[in-house]
Amino acid sequence: MDKREKAALKITANKVRQLIIEGVYSAKSGHPGGSLSAADIFTYLYFKELNVDPHNPKWSERDRFVLSKGHCCPGLYGVLALKGFFPEDELKSLRHIGAMLQGHPDMKGTPGIDMSSGSLGQGVSAACGMAMAAKLDNASYRVYVMLGDGECEEGQVWESAMFSAHHKLDNLCYIVDCNGLQIDGRVSDVAGLEPLDEKFESFGFEVIKINGHCFDQIDEAFQKARTVKDKPTVIIATTVKGKGVSYMEDQVGWHGKAPNAEQYELAMNELKEQQKALEADLAEI
Repeated sequence: MDKREKAALKITANKVRQLIIEGVYSAKSGHPGGSLSAADIFTYLYFKELNVDPHNPKWSERDRFVLSKGHCCPGLYGVLALKGFFPEDELKSLRHIGAMLQGHPDMKGTPGIDMSSGSLGQGVSAACGMAMAAKLDNASYRVYVMLGDGECEEGQVWESAMFSAHHKLDNLCYIVDCNGLQIDGRVSDVAGLEPLDEKFESFGFEVIKINGHCFDQIDEAFQKARTVKDKPTVIIATTVKGKGVSYMEDQVGWHGKAPNAEQYELAMNELKEQQKALEADLAEI
């Protein structure tokens, strides 16, 4: 990845974060923390990795993406809007009655959503089914699924891991957004997952550990995942909950709470200042 491409991705990720804040503030509810922590990976997926067409969302040969931690859909909606699946203004009606964008992904109502999700653990099983279907059909598309680290406390996640490794689903890539927090507190205090990498290895996965906010590491991880044969891959991404909004960072209270008017202004001003700096960096390359 060259410097200009990386700088452009950083700018796009910042815009995704602005749309997250815009959406959750407009809804007066939602989940900003885990959406912000995953914004860089959402951005890389849709602007670098995935073979998708916003003008043909149901294209049969597209790569599939499942957001298993479905409550963090404001981040997914933001990147889908920037990619051109629907107008950015849709974020302003997030969670409103009759709106396209609801509090969890809806594959029947939202272009670009490959699987409805929200009940934790279930999305990853659906992704396994998609990957298995691709194998049976000799199709070339790949399947990606994002989980939260708190979500990995669900037994269904490990049932899916057994299934995907047993069937050698090398067209399947798990992404674990490890921001360290869940609704009840720190993941390590609620039900510690470590050593998470060794757990996945014992199930038969190729394991790649990265800083989920470093685009160089994100790029290297997805490039490597494409080379893995005869087993699924998991990218374990260490992230910061609320990344990009200083008062939200690593604060469990921002798991599922909307900012008030003052907090909204603080967040948007901070993100816009970051965007100016990022655009200046790009101009100098």
